[in-house]
Formats: sequence, structure tokens, C-alpha cells
Amino acid sequence: MMTAFAFRISALATVWALALVGATLAVPAAAQPMPSRLQADDQASARAEMQAGRNLPIRAIEQRIVPRYERQGFEYLTFEYDGVASIYRLKFIKDGRLLFVDADPRTGRVLREQR
Repeated sequence: MMTAFAFRISALATVWALALVGATLAVPAAAQPMPSRLQADDQASARAEMQAGRNLPIRAIEQRIVPRYERQGFEYLTFEYDGVASIYRLKFIKDGRLLFVDADPRTGRVLREQR
């Protein structure tokens, strides 16, 4: 026969176990970010600007910028286009530290670095 105290402990353990299972199932979904509407809008904006001849293709910008930072020991990771600021942000890593390089999409010129 289960006492009231043992029943409370058993119920509490069940609640904790269910919470743990729920959290475990929720993490993989949260760990994979979904592309936001803003990212899709930025991609469309970057493409439209390039097709209109106002922006350089990202590959041309990468060819100008990436070798300079690779010579300094940085590894190139990826890029993103910020349609609001109208910049490309190139991401590099070296010794576990990130470096963000903002580039003018019209000229490919480095505007700023953020460590």
C-alpha cells in the first residue's frame, strides 16, 4: 500500500520526467533555425539589386575580400545580406573567435570589421 508521501514523490518524479522528455524533444526543433521572412526578403532584395546592376554578385565580393583574411589565418565561414543596411556581412573564424566583415555590395570595399 502506497502512503500519501510516497504517492506525492511518485507524482513529482513523473512530472519531472515528462518535463525532461518534453524539453528533450523541443531542443532539436529549436536548434534548427527556420529561415525568417526577413531573411527571405533580404535574399530577394540582394538578387534584385544585383540583377539591376547596382550590386556586385557575392562571389565577386568574396574573391576580393576572402583571400586577404585567409592570408591572416582566418577561415571563411559564410555570408549574409542585410537589406536594411544594404551590406554584405562576411563571417570568418580564427582561434575560436569570430570576425564579421561588412562590405559595400556596390563596390566590394570593406566598410568595417567587428570582432
